[in-house]
Amino acid sequence: MKNSNPIWDFFASVKLALFTLFFLSTTSIIGTIIPQKESSQWYIDRYGESTANLFQILAITPDMYTSGWFLSFLGLLCLNLIICSFDRFPGVWRQIRADNLDIPQARLEKMTQQLQWQSEKPPEAAISTLKITLNAHGWKAQERKTGNGSLLFAQKGAFTRTGVYIVHASILVIFAGAIIGSILGFKASIMLPETKTTDKVYTSDTRAAIDLGFEIRCDRFDIEFYDNGMPKSYRSELTILENGKVVIEKAIVVNDPLNYKGITFYQSSYEPYQEFVVTLTNKKTGLKETAIIPYQQQQSMQESGLRLGIINAETRGQSVSRMKIWLTDDQGEPSLFWLDDGEQATVERSKNSYTISAKQMYATGLQVAKDPGVWTVYTGCALMILGLVVAFFMSHQRIWLFVREENDGKSSILMSGNANKNKAGFAKTFENLTTVVKTL
Repeated sequence: MKNSNPIWDFFASVKLALFTLFFLSTTSIIGTIIPQKESSQWYIDRYGESTANLFQILAITPDMYTSGWFLSFLGLLCLNLIICSFDRFPGVWRQIRADNLDIPQARLEKMTQQLQWQSEKPPEAAISTLKITLNAHGWKAQERKTGNGSLLFAQKGAFTRTGVYIVHASILVIFAGAIIGSILGFKASIMLPETKTTDKVYTSDTRAAIDLGFEIRCDRFDIEFYDNGMPKSYRSELTILENGKVVIEKAIVVNDPLNYKGITFYQSSYEPYQEFVVTLTNKKTGLKETAIIPYQQQQSMQESGLRLGIINAETRGQSVSRMKIWLTDDQGEPSLFWLDDGEQATVERSKNSYTISAKQMYATGLQVAKDPGVWTVYTGCALMILGLVVAFFMSHQRIWLFVREENDGKSSILMSGNANKNKAGFAKTFENLTTVVKTL
């Protein structure tokens, strides 16, 4: 008899697993209902000072899921799964590897699913026919001679007994992926103005700088609005550079991010500026210049020497819908005209013709994430689905056929079977199989 170790039995207990799962699910509901990672003042304003203090004492805020007690219960669940698996799996393995031909006839006669009949064929012919028929129906039969006859055995799904342990392993793999992501990954953000480049992002919680190892540039930001002025959609044209060379160019929108070297850039927000991105092209020479011009400030273009400014603008909220542009080459009267945001116009001067486009300058808000453990988590999820399918929808099915010779040379056949799960389904399988074999 196995010696009992109370500490081992405690950590291997199913009751401990149920309690831990119930506690974690309950606290997770609390963490979902109570918003996380808000400021202390936000909780005071929302719930009152005494309740906010209680939340802080119980470590429910600002981030319950990284608190010591929550991580401790996750660790306890992992320890319980590991010890429980080590404690029970050897017995399951013995059942999988058991010698199923070493079974007394009396036990076969007591099984719920069993049928006995006589065959006109002698034992050797009956056994040969039974083997062929079983193999044809997916049952690979083994044979062993006994004292008063022969015993055939066939099974399906022996390894389905491991389904629950596949689920245990999947949970541990998911936790491992989460740990890898939390240690080696990060969540950060950046507000990147148009035409600007950065090689750093800033963590969402501490605002610590993270070096990307490459540069990212926002070439252009575009936004569309509904008639009521609410944002409809927005997109950022981004460029990845390494050593000053363009590696990737991609326009991103919400739910269509840019991925590079395991780092993902998501479109999340924007910020309008009181500055304008103006592009001026000389139609005669092809000279193209781009400049950032502050609102109501005159500025000279570096190459052409043209002077221009945005002297007025019509807005929708914080966003400009069209602007009034002043432009001169110091040859005659200045040009003065209105231009829709993001559109272009042709300006005729005394000596040259120019194409000009202008748009309000924005900064694109990017959420930046690196999670090297994500594929480990996906693997764990796939394992969990596999384990659940095996555990709930598959079973270990076994059948025995005992064949002995009667006095008249004919054969007496006893067919028995059982399954560890889905007894009703196996009963139908057994009935269909007996219908086939007993007519042979």
